[in-house]
Amino acid sequence: MNTPKILAPKRLFAATAAALLIPLAACGSSDDSSSGGSGGSDDQTLTVFAAASLTSTFTEIAKDFEAAHDGVNVKLSFGGSSDLVSQIQSGAPADVFASADTANMDKLGKDAEDPKDFATNVLEIATPPGNPAKITGFQDLGKSGVKVVVCAPEVPCGAAAQQMEQKTGVTIKPVSEEQSVTDVLGKVTSGEADAGLVYVTDVTAAGKQVTGVPFPESSKVVNTYPIAPVADSDHSDLAQEFVDYVLSSDGQKVLADAGFGKP
Repeated sequence: MNTPKILAPKRLFAATAAALLIPLAACGSSDDSSSGGSGGSDDQTLTVFAAASLTSTFTEIAKDFEAAHDGVNVKLSFGGSSDLVSQIQSGAPADVFASADTANMDKLGKDAEDPKDFATNVLEIATPPGNPAKITGFQDLGKSGVKVVVCAPEVPCGAAAQQMEQKTGVTIKPVSEEQSVTDVLGKVTSGEADAGLVYVTDVTAAGKQVTGVPFPESSKVVNTYPIAPVADSDHSDLAQEFVDYVLSSDGQKVLADAGFGKP
């Protein structure tokens, strides 16, 4: 007599669990099909981690790559190179990593498969439109009262800024140190800084939002950008194809048009 009272809740639990699993499975199928563009079972999502200074160029390159690869969706994640390395080492799913310097690529060690240099970049000063503080060169960034924003030392643009200080003898006392060049630009465009040290390509991409102030000493510090498939990627062949596309004449043209130098 007691058996039905014990089994009935179990049956109810099993039925309820089964009912819950059905919509969950359906959601998984929906997410997979939406990520690939065409909705086929062979759709693939390629996750690319790239330095913040590559935002505009890699967005364009990703679209071109998708157009040439039916059913492929490129998921882009931008940030400071050092932050991206930490994320990858912590297990974040990434298929390709593009760094703004070789030092951060080296930190990945065996997690980066056969890195290749694909571009170079140099620093430029960005000011609010019209350059209200009348910044004329790198020397002005060391003047008292000038509010300067730079990248943090562990970030490629910050390391480059430190090298520039050493080579010129200019000491900058920044009002803040940011984790990416986009954060530096944000401080400048919002009027929180008189000047920010970013890359020449960032000034170009920002357009009328900033006024660029080039300085001849910039040629003394050149950042080399490497790219590599991430080890143990679920899409290793596709990751290598993306790297090859960045290195191709089409990929190089996109980078050159944005102001990047040759590797």
